[in-house]
Amino acid sequence: MRIGWATRMRASFGAPFLWLVTLVYFTQGFRSFVWTAVSYQMKDILKLSPSASQFVVSVAHSPWSIKPIYGILSDCIPISGRRRLPYLVISTILSLFPWLILGLANSLRSSRDSLTAFLTLQNLGSAMADVVVDAMIAEAVRSELAEFAGDLQSLSWSAMALGGIFGSMLGGYTLSHLTIDTIFLLFSVLPAIQLLSCALVKETPLQLESLQHYKNEENLEFKEDARDYKRKDTPTRTSDTSRRRKNNHKYHKRKLNFKSEISEKQPGPLVARYDISLRSTIVSLAKAFKQPIILRPMAWFFLSNVAVPNLSTVMFYYQTEVLNLEASFLGTARVIGWSGLMLGTYLYNRYLKRQKLRHVLKYAHIGLAIVSLLDIMLVSKLHNQLAMPDKYIVLWGSAFGDAIKQFKLMPFLIISGQLCPPGIEGTLFALFMSINNLGATLGSFLGAALASLLNISSESFDNLIFGVAVQLLATLLPITFLFLIPKEATGLTS
Repeated sequence: MRIGWATRMRASFGAPFLWLVTLVYFTQGFRSFVWTAVSYQMKDILKLSPSASQFVVSVAHSPWSIKPIYGILSDCIPISGRRRLPYLVISTILSLFPWLILGLANSLRSSRDSLTAFLTLQNLGSAMADVVVDAMIAEAVRSELAEFAGDLQSLSWSAMALGGIFGSMLGGYTLSHLTIDTIFLLFSVLPAIQLLSCALVKETPLQLESLQHYKNEENLEFKEDARDYKRKDTPTRTSDTSRRRKNNHKYHKRKLNFKSEISEKQPGPLVARYDISLRSTIVSLAKAFKQPIILRPMAWFFLSNVAVPNLSTVMFYYQTEVLNLEASFLGTARVIGWSGLMLGTYLYNRYLKRQKLRHVLKYAHIGLAIVSLLDIMLVSKLHNQLAMPDKYIVLWGSAFGDAIKQFKLMPFLIISGQLCPPGIEGTLFALFMSINNLGATLGSFLGAALASLLNISSESFDNLIFGVAVQLLATLLPITFLFLIPKEATGLTS
């Protein structure tokens, strides 16, 4: 009888672990629910200009640019002998209390500086939780559970996409029926449940894990002896049995010695295996990253984000102040965007992963430039001459834009995984993601500076057409340095 997928996953990892992974990623996606309210808080309550709001968002998202620090901390500095759950609890608390405080304290919610500080703190918690759960997944699928690696990743992405869809749908709707402070408090329910769920998951202390490693190592030795025993003739079996008994005696002796080392607080070689030197980790990362095969592709992804000014917050102001689009409709547009994201992932895996990465990335940026043309049509009101409603342009831009962005994100994830050398895969991958996030953050700062330079405000969007035109031209700029990407690299081979 064939056991169902869900049953096999639960039997392999346990229901508490699967629930925690699903909840963390669902919460990450559901953040769109509360950040819709944040956008209106800055625009309607604080009366910030588009460039000022863009700046606040850029600062608030900056913790996502230092993800390797969280990974190194959890790898190198255990808390009470544990490397993951204590950091997940800390990160969840950092994700929870800012929303509670902002929901309850009107004075803090109505101050630009305090709002920025609490939003940054909340993102610090979210980014740390993301890194820790990724590490927990990596550890969970080691050895005999490696066959479930793809299943756990699929579960994670599906939970995040589902959270994004529900968050976008409910975010706009609730703004029409609830106050912003109530929305902040409602969202805090999810990290509160996440905090309680941490108590359901057990993590083996490093000392006990090292002892188990001793046992596994000796069991492997015994299995090899057994295979030798079967291959040998009968006259030699007595000597093989004696040797196995000798190894068994050696195992128990080593086990007793190991326990003695723990009691005397003198960790043996396998305990030292977990006491990873912070300095050695940083040195290993530096050595790996300075290799041209790693440095050049990461430089392209970083520069491709820095070169393009992000005007998303400015366009949000334009859509609400000039086009008078409702919050519920903008939520629907984000749902369409999430659908486009999933469609882009499917199309890439189905048709593009065998293509040269240079070609895929080139056409992805050309596609993003075409999407920028829709923004130019929207700002110049050219679409009105063609009898095309504003909402259609916004919906098409959201769907096509998020789908095409996946054609760029998927190669980044693939090439990052291919370039990670053994031993520091998790931390180096987090470094790659941070480089990508840092580039996006700097691109957001550049967008804020561009909006300020063009004197774009809530009352005047006359120069927005120039900003969108600069964004379109900048989108094509990364094509000129695609030589940094390995010539023969595809989505299957590096």
